[in-house]
Amino acid sequence: MNEFDTPTFRLAVSQFDQAAEAMHLDHNLRERLKQPQRSLVVSIPVRMDDDHVEVFTGYRVQHDSSRGPSKGGVRYHPNVNLGEVAALAMWMTWKCAVAGLPYGGAKGGVAVAPKQLSHAELQRLTRRYAAEIFPLIGPDKDVPAPDVGTDAQVMAWMMDTYSQQVGYAVPGVVTGKPLSIGGSLGREEATGRGVVYVTLEALQHLQLSIDRATVVVQGFGNVGMHTALIMEQEGARVVAVSDVTGGLYNEKGLNIRELLERYKTKGQTLKDTKMGDWITNEELLRLPCTVLVPAALSEQITVHNAAAIRCRILAEGANGPTTLEADRILEDNGVFIIPDILANSGGVIVSYFEWVQDLQRFFWNEADIRNRLHDIITSAFHQTKLFATEKRVSMRMAALMNGIDKVAQAHLQRGLYP
Repeated sequence: MNEFDTPTFRLAVSQFDQAAEAMHLDHNLRERLKQPQRSLVVSIPVRMDDDHVEVFTGYRVQHDSSRGPSKGGVRYHPNVNLGEVAALAMWMTWKCAVAGLPYGGAKGGVAVAPKQLSHAELQRLTRRYAAEIFPLIGPDKDVPAPDVGTDAQVMAWMMDTYSQQVGYAVPGVVTGKPLSIGGSLGREEATGRGVVYVTLEALQHLQLSIDRATVVVQGFGNVGMHTALIMEQEGARVVAVSDVTGGLYNEKGLNIRELLERYKTKGQTLKDTKMGDWITNEELLRLPCTVLVPAALSEQITVHNAAAIRCRILAEGANGPTTLEADRILEDNGVFIIPDILANSGGVIVSYFEWVQDLQRFFWNEADIRNRLHDIITSAFHQTKLFATEKRVSMRMAALMNGIDKVAQAHLQRGLYP
């Protein structure tokens, strides 16, 4: 597994090993599920606007397809590598299983800084990447979606590139598309809305009032901003948010709607809005609060800062934001952790709705989508909580063990080919 050997992949495998040991998983299955089913590394030559050709490296990893087509986002970020993509694909497998979706896990990415590309360069990069991974993707094989550094426009280009190859429109090849070409209502805010739904269940479980809850959100991308906005709408006081440059803190609460207007619509930086005190991301994580939502990148909460975390609930909007060592410290300090494969599953749940709508050519209204999302993700929360209580394990181990068991059962029923 040397080609996958990165800190993120080691974290995913360590989590898996811990859960597999606790559930006495069959050794043969254990070895199979540590490895991705299929990995593709591609070269992506792109003609830049100044006419020189630059070659980027892209990836698509399918971890498992025993329960159905594989499903997972496409990430554009300078630090994308094979190990990170393989780890994210593994987490997607467990995430889909925990939510009861008929998918396996996949992930893709390109090592690139997308904001440094022009619109035309980004389109050429995306279309060439889609063409290179074309043999692996399809509505019945592997369905990409947006992730860090990608959006609905990138998905539209991928869908069009695939459709040009086969000669007709195939909206179900990707999710997270614009509404005009088969996208779903409620998809853009789905991950953040899911984080809020499970957080509300956790507050109720701990007998804490939403009206008195204070919320801190690390990361102000798609997941973070929607989480902050919807938490505010639900009655919580959002006291701090941050992006990669740093964070804003206002003890009395930030006006998230106004902040978004300045940040997204008017293009101001968080610091330029002057709506709160300027703090570092490290300081933000240590703020006293009811709910902390790490919604940035992996491994933000480690053995070095876990003891200083002062939240009651940790709702993981990002993938893998907490290391195993940090987990133990947080649990000892009484922090209630809603693990990533449960907390941020709203995105893939509504992606599933989009895929179903595309295949049926029949579209639902937004109320239907919100209600179905609420039913699925809160049911997954309560199943995980019950499992944790019965087995006397953490919420993370309960979610992992539950997800792994569903995938293991699929493998045992299907058998080994040939």
